[in-house]
Amino acid sequence: MKSIDESKKINKLTTLCYIEQGESYLMLFRNKKENDQSKGKWLGVGGKLEKNESPDDCVKREVFEETGITLSNYKCRGFITFISDQWENEIMFLYTGSCLDEKINEVCKEGRLEWIPKNKIMDLNMWEGDRIFLKELIEGKEFINLKLIYEGDKLVSWENYSV
Repeated sequence: MKSIDESKKINKLTTLCYIEQGESYLMLFRNKKENDQSKGKWLGVGGKLEKNESPDDCVKREVFEETGITLSNYKCRGFITFISDQWENEIMFLYTGSCLDEKINEVCKEGRLEWIPKNKIMDLNMWEGDRIFLKELIEGKEFINLKLIYEGDKLVSWENYSV
């Protein structure tokens, strides 16, 4: 395994949104794209910021594109910095949101969408770092600021800057 180069520039900005309905979050099982760093894992919905987009613009667009849902209420809940020896370093803007209509796309180009009860989320196959911020979201932490360092798929260290 190659060593982590923390001097790599962070030029990838993304959003990730956990849409809440009752005691469940809408989760995405990533199983459709080749060369997907998250293939076989569960996560929220989101994606890369496009040219001239703000994080808010991006999260609304990505949620609609992947789910068919128009967010009725959303809030930025934090920043997650990912450092990796294998993938591009990134800063992710973490959101939670809700929707008026529970209908979701039957077909999502990224994978399978499913409402998962919050008390079952930690049973899913997901990135280890996601477990850290999801636990804090579920516990109601208002703002989360983490740095996650990975070697391959393994979380080797993390720092929590949240207050």
